Amino acid sequence: MSEEIKKDEEVQVPEKFAKIVDEIANMSVLDLSELVKVLEKKFGVSASMPMAVAAAPVAGDAGAGAEEKSSFNVELSAIGDKKIEVIKVVRDVTGKGLKEAKDLVDEAAGSPQIVSEGLGKEDAEEMKKKFEAAGATITLK
Repeated sequence: MSEEIKKDEEVQVPEKFAKIVDEIANMSVLDLSELVKVLEKKFGVSASMPMAVAAAPVAGDAGAGAEEKSSFNVELSAIGDKKIEVIKVVRDVTGKGLKEAKDLVDEAAGSPQIVSEGLGKEDAEEMKKKFEAAGATITLK
């Protein structure tokens, strides 16, 4: 958790975004969910689209050499002893609500679960470090 706090301390929000970030930080999970739906409709995008789109190339890369791999899936293999910390990381990296994050972590206790798909190597490694700091075991595929 100390690494997570340090990460938060390092984030410097530009002044032009400070008000927006403060308002979002004070929203309830239900309000955040509603906000996401409004933004999806307004801009014609989907929060889940990158995962669905990225899944196809990953399957195609299965026969390719390791040096060509540019897309990684982050799989939560084990949650460790700090379940609450792992739920916090899931919420942080995926933007999921509390219930969705808890459900994913609960499922990962029984069998490995994909947290994110189609990430670049640097992003996947960064996500892995966050989970490991919370005591979880991550596999990059």
